[in-house]
Amino acid sequence: MTLHLSPIKITLVDRHVPLASMPVPAGFPSPAADDLEDTIDPIKWVVRHEHATFWWRVSGDSLEAEGILDGDLIAVDRAGKRRHSRIVVAVVDGAITVKKLAKRDGVWFLDPRARADAYATIPVTETTEIWGVVAGVVRRLPIE
Repeated sequence: MTLHLSPIKITLVDRHVPLASMPVPAGFPSPAADDLEDTIDPIKWVVRHEHATFWWRVSGDSLEAEGILDGDLIAVDRAGKRRHSRIVVAVVDGAITVKKLAKRDGVWFLDPRARADAYATIPVTETTEIWGVVAGVVRRLPIE
């Protein structure tokens, strides 16, 4: 089975939201700041190449050790640099997968980064297409 991917037009709408003046510590608590530094458009912060970026929903947990979980949305940049240790979307034997690109002893692989050993490393061959690089992850958390 051959998979053909074609681009779709995406229009970004500016949505600026307040950004706090200090980062929130994920370690020890720090006194809260009551002033705002600036505004930020979270989507534009993730998307660097608007016309080369596509959004995909993740299915599966093969990248949970990288913080990418089942159901997350990923922004995939076709113009991103394909380098060792980047998370990429690849087409392997007509199937799409998202994995960590790795090079060991001069050979390229697509590595799963699951906490369990349920997934196999995939060797990159001449028929493997590195479709794009993951530029960001969006996850919606419960608030009720």
